[in-house]
Amino acid sequence: MRRAGSRVQKGENLSRPVLQGGYGAGRARQIFAGLRSHDRTAYRALGPGLHPFNFFLSVVCAGSVIAGAAGAALADYRIRKDYGGFIDQYKLKYAAIRDRGERVIIDGVCNSACTLVLGIVPLSRICVTPRASLGFHTAHFDTSYTFGIKVTNYWATADMLAYYPETVKKWIDRHGGLSADMKTVNGPELRAIVDPCPKEVF
Repeated sequence: MRRAGSRVQKGENLSRPVLQGGYGAGRARQIFAGLRSHDRTAYRALGPGLHPFNFFLSVVCAGSVIAGAAGAALADYRIRKDYGGFIDQYKLKYAAIRDRGERVIIDGVCNSACTLVLGIVPLSRICVTPRASLGFHTAHFDTSYTFGIKVTNYWATADMLAYYPETVKKWIDRHGGLSADMKTVNGPELRAIVDPCPKEVF
């Protein structure tokens, strides 16, 4: 993902709004295929000539696959230094994290498009450490196509706001709404919006 100050790749689309500032389906198929394989092993073991040791191995292997699937759902995604980028790419990334059931730990800077995590991953699966800070500002077009001038993309800004939970919208309203200037929240004010992480993840 291209961040602020990086070079423009050929073919990039000016219309893409910018906020500068696990396990997928294939793995799931492997897990279920593995379960079916272990089921067949267990049925053979239960047939004529049953050997208790072979049956025990079958049960253990099947249990390992199930434990692996459960572990994948409990994985963590940690944010430490994220200054944002293209909005549509962040939407896709956070939707995948949400669907995998991962917990998000904000453990540092999370600015611009990074903050969309608050509206895509359930807040119950997001926590912040004492090092966390969130930065909000309006979306703008890629400055590489606007001679370095930030041109506000009002449609993308409204779309971004629509994702935020009410607690975030209220904080933004109390601080004058979104503007081109970064508005940062951290410390106790941030912990009033997002639950603090348990100490073991610090």
